Amino acid sequence: MSLDNLVGISLEQIEPDSQSIKRLLQAAERNIADAHVEAVSHENRFDAAYKTIMQLANLSLQASGYRTLTSKPGHHQTMLQALVKTIGLDHETMVMLDALRKQRNVADYSGDIVTEATMNECIAQAENLLTAVTAWLHNYHAELFVDD
Repeated sequence: MSLDNLVGISLEQIEPDSQSIKRLLQAAERNIADAHVEAVSHENRFDAAYKTIMQLANLSLQASGYRTLTSKPGHHQTMLQALVKTIGLDHETMVMLDALRKQRNVADYSGDIVTEATMNECIAQAENLLTAVTAWLHNYHAELFVDD
């Protein structure tokens, strides 16, 4: 299935905007830095790393000319699954990112604690995705990758 098949269902087509891409990348970089602040709880560090992942997934969709319909349920899951089509993320990593999405929902809506191991996994996945998305932007969307 291509991303075009999801237009009108969970995605809409957009014109990629280099300033939006730049802002999302900068926000992801700030959030991964925040995830390393040891003075805050595992939950907050996990949240910052998870937010990094979502910003990068959103950035990848937007650079590819799509945006999720946030009025529809499941837009986080759609963004993560789209990484397979946008940046060529392997299925195993996408499954791990989806497991982190589920953990985030449990922590946010049930108040469950986030273990140090889970927090560390989320940070590692966010860092790996940041590297992959940055390389993908340079290789496939250099016109959108704005350096200062």
